[in-house]
Parts: sequence; C-alpha cells; structure tokens
Amino acid sequence: MTVWDDLQGQGPVVAQLKQAAQGEGLTHAWLFTGPPGSGRSNAAKAFAAALNCDQDEVALRGCGECAACRTILGETHSDVTFVRTEKVTITIQEARELVSKAGDRPATGRWRIIVVEDADRMAERTTNVLLKAIEEPTPRTIWMLCAPSPADVLVTIRSRCRPVSLRLPPAADVAALLVRRDGVDPQLADRAARAAQSHIGIARRLARDPEARERRLETVRFPLTLRGVTAAVMMAEKLVKIATDEANSSNDERDAAEKIALLASLGAPESGTLPPSMRSQVKQLEEDQKRRAKRSITDSLDRTLTDLLSFYRDVLIIQLGNSVELVNVELRSELEEYAGRSTPETTLARMDAINKARVRITTTNVAPLLAVESMATSLIQQ
Repeated sequence: MTVWDDLQGQGPVVAQLKQAAQGEGLTHAWLFTGPPGSGRSNAAKAFAAALNCDQDEVALRGCGECAACRTILGETHSDVTFVRTEKVTITIQEARELVSKAGDRPATGRWRIIVVEDADRMAERTTNVLLKAIEEPTPRTIWMLCAPSPADVLVTIRSRCRPVSLRLPPAADVAALLVRRDGVDPQLADRAARAAQSHIGIARRLARDPEARERRLETVRFPLTLRGVTAAVMMAEKLVKIATDEANSSNDERDAAEKIALLASLGAPESGTLPPSMRSQVKQLEEDQKRRAKRSITDSLDRTLTDLLSFYRDVLIIQLGNSVELVNVELRSELEEYAGRSTPETTLARMDAINKARVRITTTNVAPLLAVESMATSLIQQ
C-alpha cells in the first residue's frame, strides 16, 4: 500500500506528483483543481506524505507505511497543517495565522507544508494576506491550495502556483475503491458510485447509509409528479427540508458534544449561571456553530440539486439517443416516458434553471426556499 492508492483514475496526476516528490519539478506552491469529488484534498495529502516520507531512497517515498506517511495521512504530523473551513469563508485572522506558521522551520520532516483545502472560500482581501508568503516563501516551506477551478483563485495567486488538474474518476474506479477500502458489496458499490456521479465522498455515504439512498431516490423522482404551481411549491419545501434534515442530523450531536467539551475545559459549574468570561466563550462557540450550520445546509442543498439535475441529464441522454450510461438506471422506463413528453431544448432549459438556483444559493444571501421555489416553477410539466 502506498499513499497514492486512493487516487483512483488519476494516473497523470500521480505521475506528476511522484516525479516532484523525487525532486524533479518541485516548487514552493501548488494549486490542485478539479470538480467536487475528484479528490483534490486527497491528492494534496498524498503529495505531502510523499514529500516528508521517512524513506531515504527517493523512488520509495510515499510508502504509506512509515511514521511520517501514517501521521500525515491521519493529519497529526507536526510539520503539515491542514486548513478547511466549516464556515462560509476563511477569515483574514485565520490567513494571518497560516502565514505565521508557514515561517516556522520544519520540526522533524524535510518540509513545512500548508494545505488549504478551501482556497476558493477566501475573499480577495483574505487571499492578499497569503500573496506575499507565496511570492517569497521561507526556505523549506510548501503551500498547497485546493479549489474547484483555477478561476476560483485570484490570478495573482494562481500565477505563482504549479497547477495540478484532477478529473472525476470513472464510476468503475470509484466502485473498486469502495470495495477495496470500505468492504462494500460490489453491486452496491457500483450503484452508489453511479448515483454519486463519481463523487468519492458521496458514493461512500450512499453505500453506507440506506436512508441517504432513500432520500436521494425521493429527490430524483420529484419531476415525475411535478404538475402545477402547488406541486412546485410543495416540491421546493420538501427539497429544502431534505437538505436541512440531512445537514442537521450530522450537526446536532456534534454541536452538543462541542459545548460539553468546552464547558468541561473551562471548569464550568454543573448548575447555575455561568461567569461572564465563560459566557463569552460559549457565545463564540454558538456563533461558530451557526455559521457552520449555514454552510452545511447550503452544501447539502447543493448536493440535493445535483441529484435532481441527474434526472434531467438522463432525460437528455435518452432524447438525444446517446449510448452513455444513465445515472438513474433503475428509473429507465419512467425516464423514457418523461423524455417522450418534452424536447431536448426544454430539458436543457430546465437544467439551466437548476444550475442557476445552485449558483444563487451558494454565492448570494438569497433565502434557499425562495431560490428553490423559483426553480421549481420553471420545471413544471406543460
């Protein structure tokens, strides 16, 4: 087993990073781009492990077995910092802390490595804080930024980074990974990989959670009964509820555990009013949790709309007579019937409406329900 084993379907990327880890073409800043689910952060993590691998022979670095590889993959290595935000954006203060940490010499490894998994979540003024550190890096420091596309990062940043472009792996490769790494039944792994449209993280969740599979199927079937404004409004409410319930199910328990841990660390009394100093820290935690919940719901709703988009993607494939495999194979007969009642132009317009709703939800402050209701009315069957 090596650190590269989980990068399914990314042969050119693995070759590029292996070569750099062996000293050929290594530079101080890298930009990993690719669609959600392509494994940007996994590639950066594997690269970080290979760079600091304990193996003396360069050809063997990235072994996946030494202490350095294991701790980096487990995100506990002292010289490798992983940055991801569960809030809407990475703050200027967080960026300044990164710049300060990047100036430290590595303690045990060859390199001090900063992996920013959400580089697209930085405002322009925040990104500018990193600019000088990336322009003039300290010795033995490497920056790794991850974003969906180069356009999501300021040109002044991306022009100073070496690009690493990932693609969505074939569904067969994702299914093989689920079988090998997670012990999933091959048939279930194949269905999950196809339903997730090769998004590795979502495929794993679908393979392991029957309720998630049921929620997805409910979402995909919505267009089959969408007739009239009333049905559209009801569909919008249900879609937002599905996304909100899914996000809250993972947040509630975590929020409670974080509050208990904070109170315990502060030595808070078991009953009665908290002292002012403790109240301020609890309030800060609750505000952070609210920001995290907002992003969780936004991300969950975006995934829900992506599932809905797969219905119209399949309809368009049928209308065009394309031989590409359907995402929702189990609904083939219903998809074919639906496709016969509209035209490819209509289907494309409906797909465009869904994508516009996704953009509005993820990039503006519009109320999610209003955006989804507007989208749903444009999907009504004539």
